[in-house]
Amino acid sequence: MKTYIVLLRGINVSGKNKLPMAALREVLNKLGFQNVQTYIQSGNVIVNSNLSKEEVADSIKNGISSQFGYDVPVMVRTIEEWEKAISNNPYPIDNHKIVSFTFLSGVPKEKSIEVNITNDDVYTIVDDMVYMYCPDGFGSTKLTNNLFEKKLNVRATSRNYRTTMKLLEMAKA
Repeated sequence: MKTYIVLLRGINVSGKNKLPMAALREVLNKLGFQNVQTYIQSGNVIVNSNLSKEEVADSIKNGISSQFGYDVPVMVRTIEEWEKAISNNPYPIDNHKIVSFTFLSGVPKEKSIEVNITNDDVYTIVDDMVYMYCPDGFGSTKLTNNLFEKKLNVRATSRNYRTTMKLLEMAKA
C-alpha cells in the first residue's frame, strides 16, 4: 500500500466550494482509502491506497463531484515526489514565510513566462513545480495559481513552506 499526498484546488476559498474536512474524510473512507488524514481546511489530504496516482486522483475527483457537486482539480504525489519537490526548491528558507510551492498537474512546455512583476518576487519552474520567493509576502504578488494555469496551460495549486513540510511529516508518520 502506498502513501499519497493529495491536494485539492479551490475548496473553502472565500466561502466557495465549502467542503468540511470531516465530510471529506468520510467520503474518502467510503471510497476505500485507508488512514485518511486532512490538514487545515484548504484541501490537504494524506491517504493510503493500492491504486495508482491517476486512479487515486480520479476516484477522489469523482467522489467529491458525486457527494458535493464540485468539480475540483485533484493533484496526487508520492512521498518520494514530495521530497524531490522540496529538495529542488532553489530559494533560501531562512524566512520560510516568503517561500511557496506551486504544484502543477503536469510538466509545462514553458520554463518561463512573461509576468509584469513590480516588486522583488521571483519564480522558478522545475518539472511539474513552480517555486516562488515573494519577499513582500503573498498578499500582493502577481504570481497566482490562475496566472500559472493560464500561462502554462496546466492546473496549479500552491502551498506555503510550512504546509508543504507538515504534509511530508504527516505522510511519513
